[in-house]
Formats: sequence, C-alpha cells, structure tokens
Amino acid sequence: MFVPFVLGSKSDTDHAMKIAKVLEGYGIKYEIHISSAHKVPEKTLKLIEKYNKKDEAVVFVTIAGRSNALSGLIAANTHFPVLACPPFSDKADYAVNIHSTLQMPSETPAVTVVDPGNAGEAVVRILALTDKSLAAKVKKHIQSVKNSFDA
Repeated sequence: MFVPFVLGSKSDTDHAMKIAKVLEGYGIKYEIHISSAHKVPEKTLKLIEKYNKKDEAVVFVTIAGRSNALSGLIAANTHFPVLACPPFSDKADYAVNIHSTLQMPSETPAVTVVDPGNAGEAVVRILALTDKSLAAKVKKHIQSVKNSFDA
C-alpha cells in the first residue's frame, strides 16, 4: 500500500499534511511531490509512470487549486484511484478551487473530497478493500467514533 501525494504548489504542503496525519495513524506509507501539470507536465508524467509500475495498491492524492489540471492529468494516465482534495483559504477561493476540481474531462475520474481529514479516511477505506488488517482497523475506528456518542 502506498499513497503518492502530488501537489501543484509547495504552498499546498500544510493541506497535504492534514491528510498525511490520518494516513500515519493507520501506518500507511506516503511520499509528497510538488509537480504542476501546467508548468512541468513531463515531471508529472514521470511520477505517474513510477507509481504505475508498482505491484502494490496505490491511491494518488492530488492537491491543486485554481485550474486543476493535475487531478485530470494523473487520472488520465494511471489505472490507480485518484482522490483530489483542493485547498482553499476563503469562500471565494473555495468556489474557484472546488469548481475546477469537480469539472474533470470525460474518462478522467478523480474523486473529490473537500475536507482533508475525510480525504485521508477515504484513502484508507479504498486501501482497506484489499487489506483485511487495515479493514479491521477502519472498523475499530468507526466503532470508537460511535462509542464517543454514548458518553
């Protein structure tokens, strides 16, 4: 199991770390890469090829705002799932970033999750589909959340 993060800008690192914190809680390995689909598409394509050769489960996490070509570029060039979690600083920024992330071209599926914590949990659940040990951890976590309402 492995999660490559691909960020459109270094300024997206704090946003990525909110997702990574969830992965760390489950013991899932990840790497963070900065690679703009607009400015260095050749670098992004090389990253995708590197992970496409892996024999283990991979879920790409993309973090890009404004004109989010990154999620679509990756989704169009990999057989692995792509989860997009756009960053935003205010409501105006949110409107632009979420719109560009939801509007992927046909045949380029990128799942969009707005909240970074939920994005991390979604990645874990995707990986848990093929890992019984991880699935058990997810079920335990869900039960602990439910139990917190009993107090």
